[in-house]
Amino acid sequence: MGGVLRWFSRFPRALPLAIFLLITGLTLLGVYAIERAESDARRADIEQLAVEVSSALERRANSNAAYLRSGAALFASQESVPAPLFQTFIGQLRLDANFRGAEGIGWAARVNTTDIPAFQQAMRESGVEDFRIHPMPRSDQAYAVPVTNLQPLTERNRRAIGFNMYSEPVRGEAMREAEETARPTASGKVVLVQEGGENAAGFLVYMPVFRARPGQNGGRDLKGYVYSPFNAQDFVDSALQGMENRTVQMRVYDEEVAPERLMAERAVGEPGGEVVRQQVNIANRHWIVVLHSLRPSALSQISLITLIAGFTCSTLALAIAWLLTRQAVEAREIISLLEEQAAIRNSLTRELNHRVKNTLANVLSIVSLTRRRATDIDSFADSLDGRIRALSATHDLLTQSEWGTTPVRSVIEVEMAPYAQARDALVEMDGPHVELAPNDALSLGLAVHELATNAAKYGALSTADGKVEVNWDLVSEELVRVRWRESGGPPVPEKRPRGFGTELIEKIVAHELRNPVELMFETSGVRCTMLIPVRKPSEFMIRAKRMQQRIDGKG
Repeated sequence: MGGVLRWFSRFPRALPLAIFLLITGLTLLGVYAIERAESDARRADIEQLAVEVSSALERRANSNAAYLRSGAALFASQESVPAPLFQTFIGQLRLDANFRGAEGIGWAARVNTTDIPAFQQAMRESGVEDFRIHPMPRSDQAYAVPVTNLQPLTERNRRAIGFNMYSEPVRGEAMREAEETARPTASGKVVLVQEGGENAAGFLVYMPVFRARPGQNGGRDLKGYVYSPFNAQDFVDSALQGMENRTVQMRVYDEEVAPERLMAERAVGEPGGEVVRQQVNIANRHWIVVLHSLRPSALSQISLITLIAGFTCSTLALAIAWLLTRQAVEAREIISLLEEQAAIRNSLTRELNHRVKNTLANVLSIVSLTRRRATDIDSFADSLDGRIRALSATHDLLTQSEWGTTPVRSVIEVEMAPYAQARDALVEMDGPHVELAPNDALSLGLAVHELATNAAKYGALSTADGKVEVNWDLVSEELVRVRWRESGGPPVPEKRPRGFGTELIEKIVAHELRNPVELMFETSGVRCTMLIPVRKPSEFMIRAKRMQQRIDGKG
């Protein structure tokens, strides 16, 4: 459990995001299930509709076939089929609404090629003016099957009178099949002569009429055909009356699904993903009905409600979880910060006690050495005052850094400030950024103070042409070297008494820095080289600063 809490402390956005994604995922899964159910319902609906459509088309075709069968039975018993007989037959049929969609019922006689002139003359004498068979049979055809009568005889149907249907391959194939099977047979896709040049799909249903051959048992000859021409679109529309409001797209093809085989269609809208195919038997010929469900304009109403509700819940859960998680994380961070700050305070307290003891020991050493070198009370007070002030200035730096690390440059700048401010051109400082421990910073401050005081009294800072250079560089990762060099000042005498500053630097400072100090009084000026340990920041201090920055950034 603790590992989980720590993980969420490192990644506070993980828990709210996980809750949001979980609820969103469940919502999307619910929407998918709803849409899948809607799709299944649409598919079941169009499958049922496909059955209804196929049944309606077959009923309409069977009704027409029944009329053609009755006509074939009547005309087979007659020697010929004159126009009055055909018209009487049509009148007695009393065709009702079941015959809608057809152009009518026609009679097409079989006429041998040699009998065509006599047949045409007989038709003209019977009252059909200008009757002629067209086109004439080809040389390989023994007979023609011209349209002899077609009822109702409208202006549209008059265009078909005399047309030799056997000359056209699709019609001829259907006639031969009807003759072989002796039952109503539908043709393939054709353009009816009645269309007058319009490219509208149509088809015909043929029923053969035979006459018995005299003197031969079972023999028979083809007498002609009772047939019905159909505009395919009208046929389908009439069969599907009452289904106009069904929201599907439908296409009807002749035997195979191909653009050139399209017979009729109903395009209500853009088709969707559900497709159903149903085979229909139309007078001994197969049609294929293809139904497409219409593509919904958007998600279903219940899916939209589910989606909105799910996103609302997930957003609320995200906000609540984010607030609670953020409060929990902030509380844990504050507790951790307080614990680390307490550890820092305890460490600082122990370190302060240690530094105070060291500082008091330094002060006692300074007082003792100053007293031994002082000739009167005034010189003792002045020397002691300057050295105590040097300690105070370095202590101010340590206080500002909360007794953490202090840069070398800051220590040197504080001690050299009185001289650099007054005479900028005479003091040069250069070196990288290096951090010192508090005790080492105090020791460096004392050494620079003593060197600067000596230079101001006797050395380079006592004349207008004098110059002091303070440089530092890293000898290694654990050690920094500080160099003091004076030039341009009064010559340094070869014989000179050892002063307190020399003893302070060579004894106290060298002891505190744990490294020897090289101090040389050359004629051109004083030179001093010190090696000082480099302090690395402690781990708890880095962690405390990072935690504080994180809290400050949130605030």
